[in-house]
Amino acid sequence: MEKLFIKDLAVRKKRVMVRTDYNVPLDEEGNITDDTRIRATLPTINYLLDEDAKVIIASHLGRPGGSVNPKFSLKPVARRLQRFLTEKVKVTLAEDCIGDDVKRQVEAMDYGDVLILENLRFHPGEEKNDTEFAKELAGLCDVFVQDAFGNCHRKHASMVGIVRYVPEAAAGFLLKKELDYFEKSVNNPLHPVIAILGGAKVSDKIKIIENLAKKMDKIIVGGAMAFTFLKAQGIPVGQSLVEDSMIETVNKLMDYTKANGTKLYLPVDFVVAEKFDRMAETKVVPFKEIPERWIALDIGPATTKLFSEVLQDAKTILWNGPMGAFEIDAFSRGTYAMVELVTSSHASTIVGGGDTDMAFHKSGKTHEVTFISTGGGAFLKLLEGGDLPGIASLTDKKT
Repeated sequence: MEKLFIKDLAVRKKRVMVRTDYNVPLDEEGNITDDTRIRATLPTINYLLDEDAKVIIASHLGRPGGSVNPKFSLKPVARRLQRFLTEKVKVTLAEDCIGDDVKRQVEAMDYGDVLILENLRFHPGEEKNDTEFAKELAGLCDVFVQDAFGNCHRKHASMVGIVRYVPEAAAGFLLKKELDYFEKSVNNPLHPVIAILGGAKVSDKIKIIENLAKKMDKIIVGGAMAFTFLKAQGIPVGQSLVEDSMIETVNKLMDYTKANGTKLYLPVDFVVAEKFDRMAETKVVPFKEIPERWIALDIGPATTKLFSEVLQDAKTILWNGPMGAFEIDAFSRGTYAMVELVTSSHASTIVGGGDTDMAFHKSGKTHEVTFISTGGGAFLKLLEGGDLPGIASLTDKKT
């Protein structure tokens, strides 16, 4: 890394603010349903506790719109984090994230304890990258550690603004791990390297495909975005989701991948239904036989077989986006079949994106992949080849 890493900092007996992404899913009763993002930050937190630092954690949760909303309080996060740390470590939740009361709480902390600031987005200054708000946060710490990979694509006060007002800002263990795995899968992979791309819209993935076409040996396209590729070749797709405005772009994209020597694979059969409904009649048809008034909502078994053969020689697999409307059981088999193919592969497997992440969690296969990214939008931005403001703003290493 060209940026400072947490081990480059002198953190012993210091006030260290760690920006985390504790935007965890909650049920209707406010209980955490998946604590992956909390567990992912434990190496950074435990390192700082071992150094007897005062650990001040800053995070957002949900979209409270710049005002206090108890529904988005970090209370459940504080309780869950306490469970993951030793009894000697005291985890306290502040009533706010800035202000005199918070300053007094930081001063009263014992070294080796944790203070979680209340939801940053209770203040409009967070998302506006307000200078005064950033200064207030910076005043609570001696050094800053960035470990909120999932939010690194956003130019918020706690991501970018704060860095201007702290002596040093470095990457935490989670952030470094995310970047290391991305480097191994995209910029310096073992070949053959294969990307699996799904989801609804080609427009969301154009830049990704353009970037990956220069780096991948093969690209598999599934999900609703495949229908724009098929229609661009003059193949009727019934009432399936198509972005007509992207057809010319897709034709250029197919020429571009071919010119770069990247093989592009599309589905050869689909599960179709009369309407998008869990009770609708369904059937499997070849890709050239989608009925005029039907909708294709998942890849079929012949496609799964084809993709299995495509992945057969893979040394590195990168996956973003489901193969169909997997939230409905009748249209989930393609995505879960791909989960089985990826987890049974001997390749290094990297998964990113909220829906893809969810598919692995629902299948109980998260432990069978090499790495699952904690970032949705940030992961996509990296796949596009773009810079992440939350990383770019960190302190450069001295050469």
